[in-house]
Parts: sequence; structure tokens; C-alpha cells
Amino acid sequence: MSASTSTASRRPRNNARIAAISGFLGSTLEYYDFFIFGSAAALFFGRLFFPDTGAAGTLLSFATLGVAYIARPLGAVVWGHFGDRLGRKNVLVLTLVLMGASTFLVGCLPTYAVAGGFAPIALVALRLVQGISAGGESPGSSSLTLEHAPEGLRAFYTSFTMSGIQFGIVISSLVFIPVTMLPQGQLLSWGWRVPFLASALVTFVAYYLRRRLEEPEVFEEIKDDAKTAAVPLFDLLRYDFPNVVRVTLCALVTMVNTVFTVFALTYATEVVKLSKPMMLVVIAVANVVTVLTQPLFARLADRIGRKPVFITGTVGSAVLVFAFFAALSTQSWPLIFATAIALTGVAYAMPNGVYPAYFPELFPARTRYSGMAVSLMLGLLVAGFTPAIGTALTAGNPANWGPVAWMTVIFCGIAAVSALTARETFRVPKDELGLKRSVRGSVEAAAANTSAAL
Repeated sequence: MSASTSTASRRPRNNARIAAISGFLGSTLEYYDFFIFGSAAALFFGRLFFPDTGAAGTLLSFATLGVAYIARPLGAVVWGHFGDRLGRKNVLVLTLVLMGASTFLVGCLPTYAVAGGFAPIALVALRLVQGISAGGESPGSSSLTLEHAPEGLRAFYTSFTMSGIQFGIVISSLVFIPVTMLPQGQLLSWGWRVPFLASALVTFVAYYLRRRLEEPEVFEEIKDDAKTAAVPLFDLLRYDFPNVVRVTLCALVTMVNTVFTVFALTYATEVVKLSKPMMLVVIAVANVVTVLTQPLFARLADRIGRKPVFITGTVGSAVLVFAFFAALSTQSWPLIFATAIALTGVAYAMPNGVYPAYFPELFPARTRYSGMAVSLMLGLLVAGFTPAIGTALTAGNPANWGPVAWMTVIFCGIAAVSALTARETFRVPKDELGLKRSVRGSVEAAAANTSAAL
């Protein structure tokens, strides 16, 4: 084998590894930002940016959190369009820079005491930028990594995007422990800024790796043949609307993570009166396990298929949510840790580790970025409201966790049934993903004729 041939054979695998690592770091940054912003909104932002509003200050600071959810679908449409038209790499570099810069700038903002009304306006504006950026980060990263990944390892490589999300949750939980231990004066003057400014390190490393990537070969072929969609969103809705609906409904399984990290935390600390630091440790440990198990379940999906792993984990999550809430009620820490790990690190890790490959595999390359971004963000938008829905279902009795558990069953059931109706993709060659069966048959016939002619 010549040196040039050896180099060419190594390039796809190297690109896949770089894509997986940069996807991991990009998702880490995205969810590190999300959770540190949420913690800061709960602990500091009311006093720092809305001091003249009294008790409503915390409510207003939480409202800035919700701005990102509204902005994500817009970001999905914008980044999906350019990602399918111009290429994945440059769009992902831009989303990364926007996310990192806006997070860093939050840490540089003057407070209301210094800048008056400009301070909360600037905070909301930066949160909007973060939301728009997040609308394209994980969907684009999943699509890019999928298209670089070797056949037979697509789910394994793309799973690192989701492991990055779990890792972002872990480090965001840990980083606030020393910050909240600072004296009150230092905490409100400069301490709260440290987690935001620290995001610059992750941004720099992820940017360096992402700049080294090449465009995926499957996209370059479409671009070279002038087969990119003029308006990817229109093509997506015209030819792949059933898959848009299907993936949106499958993405409802992500509400399991929201129930685990938000509603269950509130129930445990306010109703059962469990220690908040210990519950944060429970969440961190469960997510550390998830970081490790998601690639394993993704590798299993590369062997036996996406649907069996996705559906098994979704149904398992619906069952184990009852066990987790029951364990919280017992106040037994060993039981709480065990059920938390079983719910998040085992059951939820199955669909969560598989969908970064499975969802984009349902769309053709010419509209893959848009399909993944729009469908996933719509599902996440619904999932983001589940704490509010769950609170309403408790009918004013926060100890009544039963309706929330049954809501989880309903959402997981919808996701599982939607996955049952989807096409299995793990054995479909990369250049045939998302194509109709008749088109795939024509491609196979053409390939056979070419082989016979040779």
C-alpha cells in the first residue's frame, strides 16, 4: 500500500474522531451554558439584574431562561437552511463561536446597579443569541458526525454528542459548589461571573478541532452535482413531512431528562426535604454513568438496530420513573442512587445515545441538517414545558407525583409508537439514507449494472 493510499484510508476515520470529539465539546458547552444560566437565574440574576421588582425579580430572571426555548426553533430553521445549502462545517463553527461568545459576554455584563435598564436588556439579548445558536449545534453536530462516521459505527460516533450534553450537566452542577461557598459580597461582585468566563476554554478547544474538519464526502458529492436544495425547509416539508412528525414525536422522550433534573429535584428538596447538595450529587453521578453507557448502547444499536434499543429504553424509562419517585419518598440514599442510575444511566441512555444517529438517518443528505434541527427542536420545545405541565397536573399538591409519572408514560408511549412506525436504518448505506425505497432500488440497480459492465 502506498503512502498516499494509506493517508486516504486514514482520513475518514480521523475526520470521524475529530467530529465526535468536537461534537462532544460543543454539546458540553451548550448544556454547561444552559444549566449555569439556570442556576444563576435561581440564585443571583434577580438581585443583580432585576433589583427593583421585589419578589418578581426571580420570576423575571427565570423568564430569561425561557427565551432560549423560543429562539431554538428559529435557530433550527436558519442553521438548517445554511447547513444544507453551504455545508455543515462552517455553520457549526459559527454556532460554536456564537454560543461561546454570548456565554462569555454574560460574565462580562454590568449589573443593574451599574448600567440601569441596559443590563437586563443585554442579558435577554445574549440569551436569545444562545438559544438561536443552540438550535443548530447538536443537530448539526449529529449530522456532520454521522456523515463522517465509518459504516457500522455511525451510532457509536454520533453518541458522543449526547454524552457531551450529559457531561455539561455534570460540570455545571459541580462548578457552582465552590462559587456558592464564597462570601456574599464576593459572590455578587465577581464570583457569579466565573462559571460564564470559564466557558472560553471549552470554546477554544472545540473551535480548534472543528476548524480541522473537512466537509463530509456525502455532502460534497451533492454540492458538486448541484443537487443541494434551493430552500431545504420547503423540500423537507414537501417530501419528508411524515418523518418530521415522526422524529418530533420520538423526541418527546427527552422529557424524561427534564422530569429527572427539574421536577424531581423540586419534589425531593421541597416536599421530601432531602438535602439539595446530595440531590445535586445524585444528578451528577447518574449523568456520569450516562456519559459512559450511551456509547455502549449506541454500539449495540450498530449491531442489532436502532429501533430495538430506542424502544426498549423508552419503555424502560416510563417504568423506572415510578421507581425513582417511590425511592425519593423512602428517603433512602442507596435506593435513590440506584433508581436514579437505572433510570438515567441505563434506560434513558438507550434512546438518548441512539437518536443522534437514528433521527438524521431518516432524512436524505440534501435536507438532513434541516430535518434533524427542526424536528428535534420542536420536540424539545414541548419537552421543555413538561415541568410546568407537571406542576399543573399536581393540582396544587406538590406531594402528588403520580400525575407526573403517568404523563411520562404517555410521552414515552407516543415516542415508542412513533419509533415503531419508522424505518430501520442501521444497515442502510450512508449514501442511501433517507431515500425512498423505489429510489434506493434504482441506486442499487445502477450500481449492479456498473459492476457488471466492469
